[in-house]
Amino acid sequence: MKSVFIVFNQANTERVEYMLDTLGVHGFTFFEQVQGRGTNGGEPRRGTHTWPEMNSAVITVVEDEQVEPLLRAVRQLDARNPEVGVRAFMWNIEATV
Repeated sequence: MKSVFIVFNQANTERVEYMLDTLGVHGFTFFEQVQGRGTNGGEPRRGTHTWPEMNSAVITVVEDEQVEPLLRAVRQLDARNPEVGVRAFMWNIEATV
């Protein structure tokens, strides 16, 4: 099993939820109002007057065979509008309870 953590501009919320539904990813935890700045020249997302946009994030644990389709969908979403930004991070899950 793998965990995939997806961080995205709130403008992409509906697209990310649709992506998860389409790929059959049913279990996830959604984080609203995530602040940060991308490592590839991204502008800060702070919810302030100067940097008004905000990010959200989703974390999910999926079977190994679901990872590549999920990462491919994230890449496609990012390619639609690179300035808005979406990133995914994946790591191994050793055990669940």
